[in-house]
Amino acid sequence: MAEFSDEAEVTREAKRNARVELLARRRSLSGPTRAVAAGRVQAELVTLVRRLRPGRMAAYVPVGSEPGGADLPEVLRAALPVDAELLLPVLRTDLDLDWAAYSGPGALIAAGRGIREPAGARLGVAAVAEVDLVLVPALAVDRLGRRLGRGGGSYDRALARVPESTLTVVPLHDGELVEVLPVEPHDRRVRAVVTPADGMRTLDAGPGAPHGVAPHTSAGRTRGE
Repeated sequence: MAEFSDEAEVTREAKRNARVELLARRRSLSGPTRAVAAGRVQAELVTLVRRLRPGRMAAYVPVGSEPGGADLPEVLRAALPVDAELLLPVLRTDLDLDWAAYSGPGALIAAGRGIREPAGARLGVAAVAEVDLVLVPALAVDRLGRRLGRGGGSYDRALARVPESTLTVVPLHDGELVEVLPVEPHDRRVRAVVTPADGMRTLDAGPGAPHGVAPHTSAGRTRGE
């Protein structure tokens, strides 16, 4: 038992160190660099949304140096079909995620730590299980689809409710798709990432994971692994 506990602590320490390094790297990006990266990520996501035409999509409001820019929800809403619904997360006191429909930037409220959340009716934690496309934040993702979040476990809980057939995508900065990340048993995998330089790429998310979306860029060029 002690050996197992020691191994788990080593993994947690490796995660903490990786978070510190990745956050420092993001903070070092200049404003213009972030703006250019956000534009490219948004363009890729708009292409994806227009191609898939989801009836219901889940996303989030990027804050600070997170990829995609603070106006990402509005950009996504404009790309969705007219009758489609965009859900954004609402952080609960137990760190789980509730969801509410996005109705515009004027309906977002401050929720601490720079986070903005929709002010509408809460739809429950299970609402994410009924969407067709999910955008997930992360500090990094490895080539097996394993993501490194900020450590609260909120999105691991949410992703556990998402069917395997649903496309899950993480917007990243260049250099944040890595070979391997430290993982724990509760960590959930994602199916694809979007980066400014390489566009969208699907990942090997493990046995049984679906691979219905080919890696591509908005220009239509296929990219290999």
